[in-house]
Amino acid sequence: MLSAFLLLGYLCGSVPFGVLLTRWLRGVDVRASGSGNIGATNVTRVAGKKLGAVVLLLDALKAVLPVALAVHYLPGDAKAHALVGLAAVLGHVYPVWLKLQGGKGVASALGVLVVLVPKAALAGAIIYGLVVARWRVSSVGSLSAAVVAIATAFLTAPSREYVLLTAGLFVLMLWTHRSNLLRLARRTEHRL
Repeated sequence: MLSAFLLLGYLCGSVPFGVLLTRWLRGVDVRASGSGNIGATNVTRVAGKKLGAVVLLLDALKAVLPVALAVHYLPGDAKAHALVGLAAVLGHVYPVWLKLQGGKGVASALGVLVVLVPKAALAGAIIYGLVVARWRVSSVGSLSAAVVAIATAFLTAPSREYVLLTAGLFVLMLWTHRSNLLRLARRTEHRL
């Protein structure tokens, strides 16, 4: 049964809402504009704040669904819940439909944490909002939020597996943000 949930997590995570919605509603390919990323931040740059917010919500919900189902049908199996969450985020980062060229995984990670460690999700979301409001740099907000989410998960998560997942998602975000980190070091990072 776990393998079915892992596949569901990956396939849900791999739905490229940023690509689909910008193409359907604006007639543009988000991958060919702005930073070229398929996530909510670039959709905001390319197609506006409203569509960016919709993509953010959908990218989070596509991770909420498989994780919530795993929690419901595999109660008490924290390792399974964490693996399904990881599969959903990996689906977003490496979607089969886009030749494994996906987003950074931030919104999907938020969706996973909403289900498994809601206090960490809330703390991360607040920090993201504060950092972006102050410095207008999404990558700094995302990575700051991830650090706060790890600390909050360490203090509040109901299982060690959820803490390890939160830390693992941070490591994945460091990888997906490697070009952002380089631009930050050069002081050429994109602003919102």
